[in-house]
Amino acid sequence: MRLMKRKQPDLEPVARGGDRRELVDEALTREVIGGFYKVYNTMGHGFLESVYAKAFFIELLKRGLRVGREVTVTAFYEQYPVGRFRVDLLVEGRLALELKAGRTTVPEDRRQLQNWLRASNLTLGLLFHFGPRPAFYRLISEKKPRRDPAVSARSASSQFPEKAQRRSDASGRGPD
Repeated sequence: MRLMKRKQPDLEPVARGGDRRELVDEALTREVIGGFYKVYNTMGHGFLESVYAKAFFIELLKRGLRVGREVTVTAFYEQYPVGRFRVDLLVEGRLALELKAGRTTVPEDRRQLQNWLRASNLTLGLLFHFGPRPAFYRLISEKKPRRDPAVSARSASSQFPEKAQRRSDASGRGPD
């Protein structure tokens, strides 16, 4: 099996005295992308997405990162929670990872992650493709977060405890 290597950033403008702009969360994304290539080089292509998700989860934990699997994130319209979606992996409470394991990715895969970022309080996402040739896409939400990004990674009822209390009072049960 041929090992795939990460593409290194183009540092040529720096060598010529140019200005190299900083990437959003560069150290974190570099560590996560390194984990992706470690999993891909170890396992190769052909497994189900769930297998890669478990292996990637383990690799990121081994690298000392806080990782959640299948994390429910709240989508907002203005300041109102309007729905929820699940992120395959959420790293350090701020980096959404979406994994794909098919032969190819389609433009809808990137649009889905971009929509999640725009509707949530998350700013940065990585789409990883465990296909015949490994690939990743970095997506950034242009909007500014309205509140702490970790808050959107909790259920809407926990953000509005008075509503949860009213529902539990109406049902005759205590709070969940």
